Amino acid sequence: MGKIIAIANQKGGVGKTTTTVNLAAALGVLEHKVLLIDADPQANATSGLGIDVDNVEKGTYQLLEHSVAVKDAIVTTNSPNVDVIPSHIDLVAIELELVDKEDRESMLKKALADIKDDYDFIIIDCAPSLGLITLNALTAADSVIIPIQCEYYALEGLGKLLNTIKSVQKVHNAELDIEGLLLTMYDSRLRLSNQVVAEVKKHFHNMVFKTIIQRNIRLGEAPSFGESIIAYDATSKGAINYINLAHEILKNNKKNG
Repeated sequence: MGKIIAIANQKGGVGKTTTTVNLAAALGVLEHKVLLIDADPQANATSGLGIDVDNVEKGTYQLLEHSVAVKDAIVTTNSPNVDVIPSHIDLVAIELELVDKEDRESMLKKALADIKDDYDFIIIDCAPSLGLITLNALTAADSVIIPIQCEYYALEGLGKLLNTIKSVQKVHNAELDIEGLLLTMYDSRLRLSNQVVAEVKKHFHNMVFKTIIQRNIRLGEAPSFGESIIAYDATSKGAINYINLAHEILKNNKKNG
């Protein structure tokens, strides 16, 4: 039975897509079968895995409006053991189209039912908003990873996201867990980075992953080559961080399983 993990934070620029692509690639390299779902109209996870966004004809949009079977929307990537359901700017329209549909929050969950057992992990890259697409992701997910950048205002908006998760648990998905809070863009030389780490750990204790994603130039370069950091530079700090994160998630899931 595959585990569905949504990667969500309504703040942009916190490392959501970077985490989705590289965690998927890391789990794939560790020989787990992974499906990445790009649920962000910006389609950065799609292009980050080397898929030409302009040629996407079947993807998350068609999946949410149930006009294609899930198996027809899956594309194989060059990343070992990683498939993707791509996104396209069209996805912006789905919020309006679903608004008066019955069970509109459960469209993704229903669409994935047929393939949940085909993968070890299904990872969803959420849009930087708390709209209907993100709500679909949280309703379909078993757990959520929340990336938090080690910068000023890091915790701003986190309360809102945690409230959204609580209401999803109450109304749509009682099983939804928080997989963990992931500190990203950490720079050990900056006092601010260290203050943010201390503050997040003080508030959230063991909800915070031990692995911290460090600021890394190679990590920023990889998407422009349509590659994960693992393919682009396996020896870089960024690659090692994401391999460690994958190991930590596997270990936690073994313990809880």
